[in-house]
Amino acid sequence: MGLKYIFSFTFLLCLNSYSQTEIITKIDNYLNKNIKYDNLLFVSIENQKMYRIQSKDIIETYDISTSKYGIGNQMGSNKTPTGLHKINSKYGHKTPVNGRMIGRVFYGQIAKIFSDTTTSKTDDITSRILWLEGLENGINKGDNIDSYKRYIYIHGTSEEGRIGIPSSHGCVRMKNKDVIDLFNEVAIGTFVLIL
Repeated sequence: MGLKYIFSFTFLLCLNSYSQTEIITKIDNYLNKNIKYDNLLFVSIENQKMYRIQSKDIIETYDISTSKYGIGNQMGSNKTPTGLHKINSKYGHKTPVNGRMIGRVFYGQIAKIFSDTTTSKTDDITSRILWLEGLENGINKGDNIDSYKRYIYIHGTSEEGRIGIPSSHGCVRMKNKDVIDLFNEVAIGTFVLIL
């Protein structure tokens, strides 16, 4: 592998990532310093990554997948909503890894996990669910734009090979091991900023 190729590859990686300072600045600029937080999840649509932030430090970075239809808050759009949210509720504490949930309930079925770019026919929600509530009236809370009423989750998926590629129907998808780890680390009420 030539030095020129390595340099070009490294340069492209740098273009697709933010430094910790850039991430914290982006969050603070959006929140206008009106909201204080010790813990926050920042979902970067552009990077297809989620950053777990504690006391203004990134302590974990996860690869994720947002909507294949882009961003938007309209009911029925299947787009990922932007803006400030919080974790309203958590489901799946006793669900086994890769367990498939329907209506937030595990009925005993284990999903087939695809490690390639296969699209499943059932759009499985697996392992854990963090149900989001929008906090901004007129943006992600209210008539026809309400993230909570749209059932916007952070959840595991059977399409693990598509993580990092916008593929969902509005939710934030994660690998099953990652969503279980996240579920165990974050509390109900934790802020989630999606930009």
